[in-house]
Amino acid sequence: MSDNIEDATTPRAVANAKIETPTTVIPFAVYLLGLSLFAMGSAEFLMGGILPMIAKDLAISLPTAGTLISAFAIGALVGAPPLAILTLRWPRRTALFVSQAIFVIATIFSLLIDDYISILIARFVMGLAYACFWAVAASTAVQLVPADRRAKALSVVVSGLTVAMVVGGPAGTFISEATGWRGGFWSVVIATIVAAFAVLLALPKARAGGSPKPDVATELRAMKRPALWAAYATTATTTAAYMGTFAYLGALLIDVSRSPVVWLPVVLALFGVGAFIGLAIGGRTADRYPFLTLMTGIGGLILLSAMIAFAASNLAATVGLTLLLGVAGFLLNPAVWGRVYMIAPDAPTLVGATNSSAFQLGLTLAPLAAGLPIAAGHGLASIGWVGAAVATLALCFAVLDRRLSRG
Repeated sequence: MSDNIEDATTPRAVANAKIETPTTVIPFAVYLLGLSLFAMGSAEFLMGGILPMIAKDLAISLPTAGTLISAFAIGALVGAPPLAILTLRWPRRTALFVSQAIFVIATIFSLLIDDYISILIARFVMGLAYACFWAVAASTAVQLVPADRRAKALSVVVSGLTVAMVVGGPAGTFISEATGWRGGFWSVVIATIVAAFAVLLALPKARAGGSPKPDVATELRAMKRPALWAAYATTATTTAAYMGTFAYLGALLIDVSRSPVVWLPVVLALFGVGAFIGLAIGGRTADRYPFLTLMTGIGGLILLSAMIAFAASNLAATVGLTLLLGVAGFLLNPAVWGRVYMIAPDAPTLVGATNSSAFQLGLTLAPLAAGLPIAAGHGLASIGWVGAAVATLALCFAVLDRRLSRG
């Protein structure tokens, strides 16, 4: 008897259960997967606001404390594909719960010790567990809905990361400022535990069914498709295009746009508002018009990034462009996620895992790429030109994907 979530979504299993689910309804379990990603993802975005506290508490330099961010990012970057293969034959509920449990254990370990090296290792393990959960959650979400609702389901899951970036990180920082740097992470632990048990209870239980067992060879063969790698490159470059600008947006607003410091959280929150609007639109359009949604988002990134470079000294214009940048950046997210499942529907676990690594690669490279012209003395406004250039590269990869798929 198979215990995989795939079996619960086959026509035979649904017919035997005599359940009719409207194709327009996203299962509640998908929203819980997004909640889980919010809880775990907050640990990634929380660190930036509390590095000085960590450096002081552990008696290390600020750059050394910054490596704790890198350790998590590297774990999330390299962990998804191999862990997806490792857990391929596991029941989806088990893989999700175990990854969340490891994440919680590693986080608690990092909070109970004062040794920098041990905390560094724990952060790396947290990144690995986070990557495994993300990969399995994405593949599970697309298997819980009909093919014409995949992009919508993925937009719900990815929205958890958006909430983590614009709400979870700042909220955790606020808690840490009131209780010490560990307080924010204890909140992450509690939220992850609650989400883990909610997902465990909400996901369909094991059923015998007609879908084939997951096969490692099939998943690996799918990775040979050239269009898939063009899609991964599109994911990485689109992510880097808007996140590179966002990484330095606070400095740009204060130093170039002359925004009062007290306004900064509100202006940055507008990026999050735009992200939610973009996800809502992209989740509705990417299933029917995937390429048009993708090209609209990329075109918006090119135009808006260039406008930020031109209008950086104008506060009102920069504030408005911040909102629109969030819309464009997250409008295309359901399309880039749904694309890999269109190219390789027979290998949902590994292709989704590799796409999450591509997303993480974009997050990792974004501040490095945007920082190069700043270090060279071209000023903070140059981040807009970097965003436009990277988005143009993403456009090339998207067109290449289109041509390879047609070929």
